Amino acid sequence: MFRGSYDAKITEGRLKMPTDFEKLLRAAKIDQFYITSVDGKSAEIWPLPEWEKREAKLAEYSTLDDAVQKYLNLTSYYGQQVEMDNQARILLPQILRGTAKLDAEVAVFGKMNYLEVHNREIFEQNLPANELTVEDRKAVAAILSRRS
Repeated sequence: MFRGSYDAKITEGRLKMPTDFEKLLRAAKIDQFYITSVDGKSAEIWPLPEWEKREAKLAEYSTLDDAVQKYLNLTSYYGQQVEMDNQARILLPQILRGTAKLDAEVAVFGKMNYLEVHNREIFEQNLPANELTVEDRKAVAAILSRRS
């Protein structure tokens, strides 16, 4: 569903949804989101129906698995359900705006079924350290070559 990256700005805590993503969301009649993070360094913007699918899968294991409990604790701590307004803006949770430094220029990345928002300057500074290694390329190639 979501592909590519777009520059955006945070104004008064609100992210203006990039036009291409807004068109997809409006066509799918989605205006409710769950915004969260697993590390406080970026925001994940999940269309509410996608987040609910994720919750349903996790619910099967939530009382049995410590990793699931940690994940739920983090995503609840940073998380907030929000609605996109008529101007295609969404309010990011204040705690996440602070920890991820989402206060001005940001990059919004399509991650298939959700969006990820990074402080643009910090993301660009970290790009050299996050290059794909030979091992990474092999792992992706193996995943892509699996038969469905």
